[in-house]
Amino acid sequence: MEFNIVEPKCDRLKLLDAVHYICSRCDKSELGNVKLHKILYFADMLHFATSGKPLTGVQYLKQRFGPCARQLSSVVEELGRKGDLVIQRRDYFGFEKVDYEAVTKPKTERLGNLGLSILDDVIEFVCRRSAREISELSHNAAWEAVNFGEVIHYDTAFWLQPVEVTDADVAFAESELNRNPAFAA
Repeated sequence: MEFNIVEPKCDRLKLLDAVHYICSRCDKSELGNVKLHKILYFADMLHFATSGKPLTGVQYLKQRFGPCARQLSSVVEELGRKGDLVIQRRDYFGFEKVDYEAVTKPKTERLGNLGLSILDDVIEFVCRRSAREISELSHNAAWEAVNFGEVIHYDTAFWLQPVEVTDADVAFAESELNRNPAFAA
């Protein structure tokens, strides 16, 4: 049996709002390209796992430093052109570091209370860690399941959550095996 995975469509306006919001909440010294991608990834996946819908619907591709949002560069450029963000590139120990600074107040209505709450939690989590640490954390089961350059599907969000098997779960499984011995085969 083959399943067709239907991926959500990217809501560009929500993506613009989310990126603008993230940049407004983070100190520019703490937020670079790697962290911006990872904040979006974790927020989208947590939103999907919580509500059944992603926050932005952007596609995430498997790349060397973890999942990368396909449309992020064009959204950042648009926010810069509109005067909402100042984007500066600088040398950071031999690597290019991109600093993002919000200069206008972001629109948050489209993100909703759940989206804002998740973004705030993810921003706090990500910005307390180095880009290397957060990149390594994003190399999870969902990232491992696809080849480089391929899309990481939203249904893999459920793989990010730890699963604890309880005694009740074991008892239920045993009762199902006893009820239907075909499962044991």
